[in-house]
Amino acid sequence: MAIAELGHTGLWVYDLPKMKDFYTRLLGLQVTDEDEGLGIVFLSARPGVEHHEFVLQTGRTAAVGHKQQHQISWRVETLDDILAFHRLFQREGVKVQQEVTHGNAFGIYFFDPEGNRNEVYLRIERDVRQPFRKTLNLDQKPDQIYAEAEALLSDGGSAYQPVQ
Repeated sequence: MAIAELGHTGLWVYDLPKMKDFYTRLLGLQVTDEDEGLGIVFLSARPGVEHHEFVLQTGRTAAVGHKQQHQISWRVETLDDILAFHRLFQREGVKVQQEVTHGNAFGIYFFDPEGNRNEVYLRIERDVRQPFRKTLNLDQKPDQIYAEAEALLSDGGSAYQPVQ
């Protein structure tokens, strides 16, 4: 017996319309079902493959900013996708915690309107012992980003440098 993959996860929320807008308009998830009476929305990045990977439902009891989960990570296919989210988050005023290299991935840690930490990330085909997290400057050309990430792998400093 073994788990094949993560099927879906969900969040309790205070403001369902605001959270639905964030995850659909900014992250591009699609609503696959919803029940206004129950205050629940089902969302998917791949509706033709997976009915839902993410659920939002009213009923949150933790204060905004209180830790509910570690993070929700969304994989993208290209560096151009990461850079597009970088620019979108700047335009929309999304609170970004840190833009990073994990050695085996590039990512952007950011917060939704209720303070839940998310990450968009690009997997890099490289085996790097974790945790490895160093700030990466995404205001560069792609070849410069790759070069900086490579230099950060070999700089000899602390392998884990989160920004609070």
